[in-house]
Amino acid sequence: MLVPFLIMLREGIEAALIVGIIASYLKQTGRGAWMPAVWVGVFLAAALALFVGGGLQLVSAEFPQKEQELFEGLVGLAAVGILSSMVFWMRKVARSIKRELHQSLDSALSGSRNQTWALIAMVFFAVAREGLETVFFLLAVFQQSNGAGAPLGALLGLLVSVAVGVALYRGSLRLNLGQFFRWTGLFILVVAAGILANSVQALHEAGLWNHLQDVVFDISATLPMDGPIGSVLAGMFGYQDAPTVSTLGAWLIYLVAALVLFFLPYRPARQGDRPAVTHS
Repeated sequence: MLVPFLIMLREGIEAALIVGIIASYLKQTGRGAWMPAVWVGVFLAAALALFVGGGLQLVSAEFPQKEQELFEGLVGLAAVGILSSMVFWMRKVARSIKRELHQSLDSALSGSRNQTWALIAMVFFAVAREGLETVFFLLAVFQQSNGAGAPLGALLGLLVSVAVGVALYRGSLRLNLGQFFRWTGLFILVVAAGILANSVQALHEAGLWNHLQDVVFDISATLPMDGPIGSVLAGMFGYQDAPTVSTLGAWLIYLVAALVLFFLPYRPARQGDRPAVTHS
């Protein structure tokens, strides 16, 4: 429950920040009348995410066992790639996203024709990115979790992110966004390592990957995956009580490489030493 809650919270706050920046800039520049077009773009992006997620879930339910394992493995690999790119993308653009959104808005509204459609498209693509990222992650989590805990956690994360977004826009809440995205990004990388290990295992069960299947250690008698603590660790971090060389190797290689890149000092490209723009 905690994993989908935190991911939905992070993704929801990212989307809320994007919409908030757009709404504030339109208001500051006397173009508040364009807000209905902004909400149309948000609605279309949310509808696309729901359609893609629901469609993939329905299609996978019809697969035989081996095909379901293959689908689970492929969705997991896609989720790892998307989550990783999301974390490092936000680390790269956190200081410039406000300026870039302002420039995109000015560009969308500068033409004499089709300004409404240009604004809708601009908002749609900005928000749809967050929605589709969330869809693939939640699919991977739901496939590896049982019960209603994961969907409930995602719903709670969405509700809290909406409340936080409204509070940030109205100025009634101050949040250190840099620290928020940093620590949630670190958590996401650890979760992604577990998803990768489970995806490798799913590919093996689908008959697609049969190498390095020797068991490294077996602690199922001490900390079984179906026990209270083991099930929590499995749901959050992809814990396996008898990992193979391939699953444990994938987990270690990904996590070490991701953490090294994450903690390396980021040096943005110098463009005339323009001052950094922070979130409002």
